[in-house]
Amino acid sequence: MLLKTDINISIDTIKINFDTEALWILNIALAVIMFGVALSIKLTDFKRLLQKPKLLLVGVFSQFFLLPALTFVAILIIKPHPSFALGMMMIAACPGGNVSNFFSKMAKGNAALSVSLTAFATVICLVMTPFNLQFYGGLYEPTNAILKTVELNPFELFKLVLLILGIPIILGMALNHYYEKVAKKIEALLKPFSMIVFLALISIAFYENIEIFLEHIHLVAALVIFHNIGAYIIGFYTAKGFGLDKRDQKTISMETGIQNGGLGLLLIFQFFDGLGGMALLAAFWGIWDVFSGMILGAYWGKKNN
Repeated sequence: MLLKTDINISIDTIKINFDTEALWILNIALAVIMFGVALSIKLTDFKRLLQKPKLLLVGVFSQFFLLPALTFVAILIIKPHPSFALGMMMIAACPGGNVSNFFSKMAKGNAALSVSLTAFATVICLVMTPFNLQFYGGLYEPTNAILKTVELNPFELFKLVLLILGIPIILGMALNHYYEKVAKKIEALLKPFSMIVFLALISIAFYENIEIFLEHIHLVAALVIFHNIGAYIIGFYTAKGFGLDKRDQKTISMETGIQNGGLGLLLIFQFFDGLGGMALLAAFWGIWDVFSGMILGAYWGKKNN
């Protein structure tokens, strides 16, 4: 029978097979996906949000303030293994995943709001992702102990997020602004192709780590499912509490519940050397939230309101 200490050690020594070459491919895939997303974003999307600042403020408040704060409270109550706790903080600190746009449309939500919030969240995550991870990770002693063992330079984290998300967004928007017809043609080809490449990469990584997943997935499954459902609830009832209509409630729920697990996984391998518990949790999140988003989107899409 394993002692709790032995279990903790085994979790921290889990090594997901993900080499430097695969990391670079994931880097490029994420950048290409964000470039593809940006090809459909215009400055008017941001202007639309600024004209209705309530939508913008509620979306940002739910995703970048409430979700990380309530994740921290949940960690204080549940007291998961430290690397799982830091993985939850990492996921909560990431911006929404771009598949949220697809699921918002499926749910008969506000597709324009979803795209606009994704774009805006991607811009402000350059600051908020490093801040939230460092802030909440430093407040909780078990995760603070992990942060002290790694060189988590907030500026280096900012540079990586800027490189993967910020620059592709700027380039994609610029192309759409100056060469809209060209942008539409590229988007039609690039969006499905980049998503296929990204999903293929995740599938290959999953296949190469199938034994690790089967052996350890039970350790994070309940945490991820609880965290993900909680994120949907936070988004939905925050929007409802601020008096937004049903379409906007569904959209902000999706934007809060569908977090960019791919970015989280990338940051974990880049800055935490693929720390077992963090990587396992983020990898399962990336699979689970697509599944849950599809179910929720289909359910809301079939309802009349």
